[in-house]
Amino acid sequence: MRVFRPLVRGVTYRRWVYLILGGAISVPYLLFAAVAIPAVMPFTASEGTAFVIASAITVAVMVATSFLPAVRVLEVTAVRELLGDPAPGARPRPRDWPGRLRFSGMFLLHVCTGFGVSFASLAIPTLVGLTIAAPFTGRLPAAEGGADVPKGWASAWVPVLCVLALVTLVYAVWAIGAGLTKAAARLLGLSAADRIAELERRAERLAERNRLARELHDSVGHALSVVTVQAGAARRTLHTDPGFTERALAAIEESARTALDDLDHVLGLLREEAAGKTPQPGLADLDSLVSATRLAGTEVDAGLDGDVSAVPPVVSREVYRILQECLTNAVRHAGKVPVTVRVGIGTGCLDATVSNPLGAAPPSGRAGGGRGLRGMTERAAVLGGELSAGPVRGRWEVVLRVPWGAR
Repeated sequence: MRVFRPLVRGVTYRRWVYLILGGAISVPYLLFAAVAIPAVMPFTASEGTAFVIASAITVAVMVATSFLPAVRVLEVTAVRELLGDPAPGARPRPRDWPGRLRFSGMFLLHVCTGFGVSFASLAIPTLVGLTIAAPFTGRLPAAEGGADVPKGWASAWVPVLCVLALVTLVYAVWAIGAGLTKAAARLLGLSAADRIAELERRAERLAERNRLARELHDSVGHALSVVTVQAGAARRTLHTDPGFTERALAAIEESARTALDDLDHVLGLLREEAAGKTPQPGLADLDSLVSATRLAGTEVDAGLDGDVSAVPPVVSREVYRILQECLTNAVRHAGKVPVTVRVGIGTGCLDATVSNPLGAAPPSGRAGGGRGLRGMTERAAVLGGELSAGPVRGRWEVVLRVPWGAR
């Protein structure tokens, strides 16, 4: 039944441990209060006033110590482990004063409620142990000799009452822990500004991961496509055309070397190593890309009109990758069909077209394909350009336009 669930749920006893930890933390402050009350007595008119003043001083000391880094780390760790992490992303070191004050409030709640629960956790089980034998002995043990009670059923209510108090304590721990869990979510949770900053950091990391994935897909994917085609051709002509086989192996060697350079570059970015990495190719390297594709047995008619040096480096690199992916798709999906590449560089704008006849090459059979077109579209969007791809009058055509102008 639902009413008995708090008695058997593990979360109740994790909350109990959290509260007892608060009671343990309260011990040094209780010792401080025990010293502070007598010290304040000579300056006050009554014991009650001294108690209030000493209590205020003790609370001030608790607030002051809550700003210590070790205390913050301990509290955040306890909340995460014992209360089920109600405030994901909570930092042990809040950056602003409102965050520090909210943390101090959570620490005070933990210590004060923990002291009360710890005291009850010691007192009530002790009472159960002392009263369990009262109906049989007719006596309640106590510090000053104890007290006499009737034997038998007339005093059976005494241990029963103590057991009910213990059960009530379990429910109280469950309820107090639930309240502290909600308080932790409000007091230790990220503020609106922190959430926005965290979302921005996640978006930046995701964008960087996507960029690196595109780099690997375009560079290594192109090289592996060339290697696959050339390895198959070399195997078929190994005994009949040694000259072609040698050229195919040379193409495999060159493609693999290029792929290793690109892979080294991407791994360097992942390790945040900036120095010593091979510069990324751009439009100035288009001839090398075309030559490598021709070595794969694909006829490529390439033309570049305009001043390559006028193209911004980032545009040059991204357009090169898009053209590389277009040639990779032609080799992989269309077979040995002629491919036409035209690049025109104007004033503040670049236009490129890659087209080839729709071939009849068998499917590659790879699982998880189809990322190339999406990657090209993402690259164009990052540059503020437009890319379209699809069949046009029996040919597969990719059209790219990238303006940069004053940007």
